[in-house]
Amino acid sequence: MVRLPFLSSTRGVPEAAKIPRHIAIIMDGNGRWARKRLMPRVAGHAKGVDALREVIRTCLDRGVEYLTVFAFSSENWRRPKDEVSFLMQLFVKSLRLEIERIHRNNMRLHVVGDLARFDQALIDLIRESEALTAGNTGMHLTICANYGGRWDVMQAVEKMLAASPGVTGGFAEEDLAPHLALSFCPEPDLFIRTGGEQRISNFMLWQLAYSELYFTDKLWPEFGEAALDEAILSYQQRERRFGRTSEQLVSGEPDSSASGHA
Repeated sequence: MVRLPFLSSTRGVPEAAKIPRHIAIIMDGNGRWARKRLMPRVAGHAKGVDALREVIRTCLDRGVEYLTVFAFSSENWRRPKDEVSFLMQLFVKSLRLEIERIHRNNMRLHVVGDLARFDQALIDLIRESEALTAGNTGMHLTICANYGGRWDVMQAVEKMLAASPGVTGGFAEEDLAPHLALSFCPEPDLFIRTGGEQRISNFMLWQLAYSELYFTDKLWPEFGEAALDEAILSYQQRERRFGRTSEQLVSGEPDSSASGHA
């Protein structure tokens, strides 16, 4: 069995650092930002790339080690075909423009999801970009594209079963976790969703078990350095118990079980 270097929040008590080690974001509100300005929805997506660039820079400045963003969900194929086409073109354009900047900043790029549905040219560009940054040691930037939390769990189950032929039961969390698409990073400390919606929309269902959730009415193109700092401040004011009591936190008493509940 592969052992992961990160502690599961349901199997132990991860360190709660002042600056979130891993931030995950649903970048919502691009279309509404554009409509408010009597612009086509696709103009909002283009503006959203600028917001992402600022958030990446701020995460680097604040010492965030992992940033994961939900760029395109497995359900987004239901959108109008012209919008989906624009998003694919924007992905290609943005990746080509930004990959050198990502590399210069010593960041490691990951693109996670079911990539089989993408054009081969886009798949090749993704793989080339990942390979370029594979040796970098700075912040891990993960783009979730054609990703869904249920897809992630299901593909992990299939890989786990394939790795254990003939075994039909008795599996533990540790058997499944190495096969998850984001097994290379710790669970998010802070989850952010912009745009006013308060749901996680099939994003990182396994990994968000004990993440601190932060929802804001700001539309994604309006979300920048100051807004991210507000989210981090909110995180810093949370009491992260991981199943323990407040009294245990004050006294420094360790948890009595490796798998406590909320």
